[in-house]
Amino acid sequence: MFGYYVELALRSLRLSRALTALMILAVALGIGASMTTLTVLHVLSGDPLPGKSSKVFMPRLDPRDKEGYDPTDELPVQVTWADGMNLLHAHRARRQALMTAGATPVQSDDAAIDPFIVPARYTTTDFFPMFDVPFRFGQGWSAADDASRARVAVIGADLNDRLFHGENSVGRIVHADGVDLRIVGVLAPWRAVPHFYDLNTGNYSVGEEVFVPLGTARDAKLKRNGGLECWGNKSSDEEGMETANCVWLQLWVELDDAAAVVSYRAFLDGYARDQVALGRFERPARTALPDVMRFLDEQRVVPSDVRLQVWLAFGFFLVCLVNTVGLMLAKFMRRAGEVGVRRALGASRRSVFAQLLTEAAIIGVAGGIVGLGVAFLGLAIVRMQPGAASQLAHLDLAMLLVTFLVSIAATLAAGLIPAWRTCRIAPALQIKSQ
Repeated sequence: MFGYYVELALRSLRLSRALTALMILAVALGIGASMTTLTVLHVLSGDPLPGKSSKVFMPRLDPRDKEGYDPTDELPVQVTWADGMNLLHAHRARRQALMTAGATPVQSDDAAIDPFIVPARYTTTDFFPMFDVPFRFGQGWSAADDASRARVAVIGADLNDRLFHGENSVGRIVHADGVDLRIVGVLAPWRAVPHFYDLNTGNYSVGEEVFVPLGTARDAKLKRNGGLECWGNKSSDEEGMETANCVWLQLWVELDDAAAVVSYRAFLDGYARDQVALGRFERPARTALPDVMRFLDEQRVVPSDVRLQVWLAFGFFLVCLVNTVGLMLAKFMRRAGEVGVRRALGASRRSVFAQLLTEAAIIGVAGGIVGLGVAFLGLAIVRMQPGAASQLAHLDLAMLLVTFLVSIAATLAAGLIPAWRTCRIAPALQIKSQ
């Protein structure tokens, strides 16, 4: 029966090509605009640690002095060297990583390749397993490497392709800012979106290409370019960052369950109170322990204008659907005579209603196909805009399926009233009027 409905629907659509084209165009423009903005929001607000973001937390403290104190101020999102090391060495979490950003020039043994600068991350061994960083070759360095400040490094896939033509470079040497580092691992292509573990370098900044133990980077004086907030009179000179009154390191911990979170929170509160008692912290002891998604919400990572654009696009889609309802109503009512004859020959209201909705669904499918083209065009225009976030705007399989489902569902909804009104036509009156 469904095949028969489809045949009737296609025949009807061909009889009024202009009206059909207008309905498909209206649906396509609405679905294309909506899917373009929804895809951008979907990409920008995605979970950077799927399945694990609720287990990874950022401990936050307030080590600043009393000057300008306001109890409503947000806590710093970074920690001092002293606090970072104290919390790291306490080993109160399953995994923990202390880190900062850098940018280092890389030299190749191939004289044909000029030195170039790549983003770097100076961190500790748990960074890789805690953030589920994939490896193509080798692995991360060990805790012993952290402790001994070994001259080792993990490099990214792009850098490995550029320096070693994609070969297994584990055991070879990468020259970073004049320092020879032995490669222990090569990452598979990986980029956290958003760049949650260090928003100071940009909410959607590109991934790092060189990863070095934090202590090694400090020993080798590799260049740091992360965020920095200082207070008091102590110098913020790079040579003395370990003792400076500055927050410049990001600390993340992984906690297995709710009990571990409660335990770590108690430890963190106790640590803050101890620092106040010791006189290191001048402000009242305050702490926070947001997980990844809560932290991103607090930092308002997704631009507010992106959400506004989504609402505006769906408003435009609604206007397109209202116009589609009008066009569909006009089209169906023009077929009142045909419907009357079918009813007189025994077709039930239900079968006529199903046939008309089948016609609406076909318009939805066609509108979805054309709308996909509009969405691809819209996303291509978005990617032409400056900014790292715009480069991420790509339609994935999930959004492609959503496009078709929304298009068909919306068109079916738009067809309900026209189909219902057409089915209520009395067949005798229509036959008589013919």
